[in-house]
Amino acid sequence: MLKHLYIKNFALIDILDIDLYPGFSVITGETGAGKSIVLGAIGLLLGQRADLKTLKQGAERCVIEAHFDLSRYDMKDFFDENDIEYDANDCIIRRELTAAGKSRAFINDTPVQLSMLKELGERLVDVHSQHQNLLLNKQDFQMSVLDIIADDAKELADYKASYDAYHQAANELEALKEEIERNRQNVDFLQFQYQELEGARLNIGEQEELEQKSDTMTHAEDIKSALYTADNALQADETGIVSQLRSALNAMKGISRVFSEAEELATRMDSTYIELKDIAQEVGSLLGNVDFDPAELDHINERLDRLYDLQKKYHAEDTKGLIALRDSLKEQLDHIDNSDETLREREQQVEQLKAQCQQKADTLTKLRTKAAKKVETEMQQRLVPLGMPNIRFQVSISKENLAANGQDKVAYLFSANTSTPLQPVSQVASGGEIARVMLSLKAMISGAVKLPTIIFDEIDTGVSGKIAEKMAEIMYEMGSHERQVISITHLPQIAALGAAHYKVEKEETPQGTTSRMEILSPEERITEIAQMLSGSKVTEAAIQNAKQLLRLAK
Repeated sequence: MLKHLYIKNFALIDILDIDLYPGFSVITGETGAGKSIVLGAIGLLLGQRADLKTLKQGAERCVIEAHFDLSRYDMKDFFDENDIEYDANDCIIRRELTAAGKSRAFINDTPVQLSMLKELGERLVDVHSQHQNLLLNKQDFQMSVLDIIADDAKELADYKASYDAYHQAANELEALKEEIERNRQNVDFLQFQYQELEGARLNIGEQEELEQKSDTMTHAEDIKSALYTADNALQADETGIVSQLRSALNAMKGISRVFSEAEELATRMDSTYIELKDIAQEVGSLLGNVDFDPAELDHINERLDRLYDLQKKYHAEDTKGLIALRDSLKEQLDHIDNSDETLREREQQVEQLKAQCQQKADTLTKLRTKAAKKVETEMQQRLVPLGMPNIRFQVSISKENLAANGQDKVAYLFSANTSTPLQPVSQVASGGEIARVMLSLKAMISGAVKLPTIIFDEIDTGVSGKIAEKMAEIMYEMGSHERQVISITHLPQIAALGAAHYKVEKEETPQGTTSRMEILSPEERITEIAQMLSGSKVTEAAIQNAKQLLRLAK
């Protein structure tokens, strides 16, 4: 539950620093006093987008901070999953806005993304404002209420997993059909491309080898001349290096017996002689092999031109790219040939997934149908005391095509009179009737969902007298089950029933208009409720009436 709220420099609020309490509390104040400002600040704490216009004029920074007691609610998993320190007795949420346009959010002093703040906020506080009455016209809201009462979260998650698999397979099947159709229309073109590439007899490494041969043959004269020069220098009969070195080697060997230093030199010369002789033989061999064949060069260049043309035509970087394209075309053509069989297999798979999905959707329908009866009975019981003795409330469930949340279409049908046929509640209920229906729905689902704090923003619009008393009793009852309920109200009957009573009012100061919220003492409550009863001029009769309301509330 929300146990402390601190607001600084937000809209008309300079500083608000106030404790809040468990059970049922009320907030009152004249129209325009700033109650919506307090709600707006709480909304920012719950992850709503910030608007710089809400920053108090002239202020550099706005801070909104709330302390929550989570000791009665199992929320540790959220903090563990997001690596945030967990303190069940004091969870601190803070939002900061600056005049420079920066917005920061913190959970227990850990900086967090706005999405994470919103995720936690949805588990901490439910703010029911007047515009939320429009939710009665939304099937998603009506369905979610039914699912809460059906307690079908596990079955719904199981169904959604099956539906996602079925939906994905169905989309893939449609994509496959489109691909097969496109390929069939282009089969002649694909066949031509494949045959052209296949006929080119492509081999990896061939292009590099041919380019090397072409380069060699193009420069054959230069290569042959260089080899001849090297061969002559190495192997000329009397002047060649090999012959000269052989003579030097023999000379060194001849004196090695009488001149010891010559023996080592002879050994080194012998090693060099063997290496030079081997080099000379290799140069001679190359000289004999280098030959210029114009016909062969033409053949090589023709083959290279063919490879270059194909690469340009098919936007490939090299022969490897052409081979990859050829294999891809072959695969597409094989796929076309086998497309009917592949299509049948995919269709069978989709049908199997659809059957599984249908089975789980039927389970959801049964659970929702059972829950619908419970909702009808409980809503009847709750609405009759709220001034609707002839109320009829029916949950209509009809079947549709499989969708993300099942196969059911839900509609809440309503009639406040025996002579009026059942129609969708949002179309026939008055503002006051819708407020009572929404309060009853909230009271019903609050018993099934552990939500720490519920805030009602003028849910009593369009009601008065005994009906207001009954609505107050419902909210009081909601607040008595380990839950905090706060009602912003203009009705004295509801204000009198609050265990804690806060008042929001405007004040004119030399610095400008400010809003403040304070908890009222017992005496101040009497005056406030009397003023709600009689207007700006508080009469003695109004004071006595206020005292009577407070005594009855106790």
